Amino acid sequence: MTTQQTASRLVELCRSGDFETAQKDLFSNYAISIEPHATPAFDKETKGLDAILEKGKKFDSMVEKRHGITISDPLIATNSFACIMTMDVTMKEGGRMQMAELCVYEVKDGEVISEHFFM
Repeated sequence: MTTQQTASRLVELCRSGDFETAQKDLFSNYAISIEPHATPAFDKETKGLDAILEKGKKFDSMVEKRHGITISDPLIATNSFACIMTMDVTMKEGGRMQMAELCVYEVKDGEVISEHFFM
C-alpha cells in the first residue's frame, strides 16, 4: 500500500469513528504513538500496537458522549502524511470540550510506524 492509500484509508475509517479498525488494519505491530506531553491518564509515548489499542479503549472509557468529529484531507509526503482532527466530546469528568490536533503519521512498507499528535 502506498502512503497515499494508507492515508486515505486511515482518514476514511477515522471519519466514521472507527479508530480501532484503522489501527488494527494499518498500524505496524511495533508502531509508536506520541502525545504532546505526559498526563495522569496517558504516557507521552505508547509503544506497540496492543498498547496503542489499549490507549484508545482507555480514552473511549473517559468519553461520555461524542458530538462530532472532523478530519481534514491528508497532506502527503513520500513516507508521511498529516491531517487535522477536531473532536467535540463530553468527557465523564471535565464536561464538554472541543479538541483540535495536528496528527502526523510516518509510513513504512504500507504500515503506520508512528503517530505524533500536536495540540
